[in-house]
Amino acid sequence: MKSGTHPEYHTINVQMTDGTTFQTRSTWGKEGDTLHLDIDPTSHPAWTGGQSRMLDTGGQVARFNKRFGGLSLGKK
Repeated sequence: MKSGTHPEYHTINVQMTDGTTFQTRSTWGKEGDTLHLDIDPTSHPAWTGGQSRMLDTGGQVARFNKRFGGLSLGKK
């Protein structure tokens, strides 16, 4: 294997948004550095089941239904 082609793989600390930390191995930063997360599984709606709303911006759904609502795929 060629030397000098791969980044250094070392142990870092990861601090989550709630303040908890854990150690993992990474090529990010230097040995012992701390990576502070802005979004993690304790705060992101994708993992927490956050409130999601479907917005009909400018009546796009209504406009689609008006335009294509009369089409049917079945035989008459």
